[in-house]
Amino acid sequence: MIGESSQEDKRERERMVKDQIERRGVRDKRVLAAMRAVPREFFVDREDREYAFHDGPLSIGNGQTISQPYIVAYMTEMLAIRSADRVLEIGTGSGYQTAVLAELAAEVYTIEIVEELSFRAQRILREIGYSNIHFRAGDGSLGWPEAAPFDTIMVTAAPDRTPERLVEQLVEGGRMIVPVGRVEQYLELITRRGAAIERRDLIGVRFVPMTGEIRKGEA
Repeated sequence: MIGESSQEDKRERERMVKDQIERRGVRDKRVLAAMRAVPREFFVDREDREYAFHDGPLSIGNGQTISQPYIVAYMTEMLAIRSADRVLEIGTGSGYQTAVLAELAAEVYTIEIVEELSFRAQRILREIGYSNIHFRAGDGSLGWPEAAPFDTIMVTAAPDRTPERLVEQLVEGGRMIVPVGRVEQYLELITRRGAAIERRDLIGVRFVPMTGEIRKGEA
């Protein structure tokens, strides 16, 4: 079992939010509360626990990473998630971003292509007590058609181009944030307006590549 966060971890988490997130301009109170609530130390490898609140990404094995705390908070704030939203997350990874989304939304549907990571995240998130998360081990570039449409979509792996199959799974007015690019990457915020799609380029980032059908040019 995971147990409880230590007082030192709670102090470090508070310091992380103040120094790495608030000072860089994240202002959404619900997002800040979620970042304070989720025990980041439980989502990193045991040997990296001392770096859990480090201002940067950490390896979680299988060529994947847990994202920098600021990037998690920034992407979450840009999605403007409401308490009644149904959210699709592509790339469960460690499950940390999943937990932040679950603090804010009614339901989270999360897909991870690496089975080992998916099962590990499921165990951790269930032991912490989250009951509003639906898991799938599979190709995230295809989305979750039978559960669509979604109010918001969070993508945490980088395709070379916007994954149109995911855009199609947004509700009218729905929003998606996705890191796009192979060498030079940037976050793209997409809003669906009927047949029209609004696109807004945000900040430069560095994410692991998205795999699956999209790498074959089929998504």
